[in-house]
Amino acid sequence: MSGAGQRPAVGRTLAGPCPPSNAMKKHLLLLCCALPLPALAAPCMSTDALVERDRQYEAALATGNAAFLREALADEYVWVHTLGSEIETKPVLLARMEKPTRFKSRTTRDVQARVLGDTAVLHGISVVEQWQADGSTFKTNRYQFMRTYVNVDGQCRLLAVQTMNLSSR
Repeated sequence: MSGAGQRPAVGRTLAGPCPPSNAMKKHLLLLCCALPLPALAAPCMSTDALVERDRQYEAALATGNAAFLREALADEYVWVHTLGSEIETKPVLLARMEKPTRFKSRTTRDVQARVLGDTAVLHGISVVEQWQADGSTFKTNRYQFMRTYVNVDGQCRLLAVQTMNLSSR
């Protein structure tokens, strides 16, 4: 209050600050309900755990571990191979895993992660050693890969893969 006989300043009473109005409370409640969803989104795994999960994905491809892939892949999974030469969905990849594998090894390196909310994108180099038809010699391919992991009902699932062949020997 600034002087005798004057009205209190707006927003203040003689006893202190005015309590919030019902309209203000309603607006604050709506704001609080709307903000947490995107603001509180978190990655489905820590970066280190996700890189390990991705290593397990490579190992499952090498050994034909369809059980691991069935659990790890989102139902909407898609893999776009080099230059779009082939596009595999989850059912197509799982069917391919039923055939004998011809991989000597599959490893990754230079893996980096980008995280936004509950989505993580890993990218790096995948080195694939595949046995030739003779069974005694193998061919090595290097691929640049990008894999997108998402939180599906509290579980970290692989949604999309894109690979680009860098070289073969």
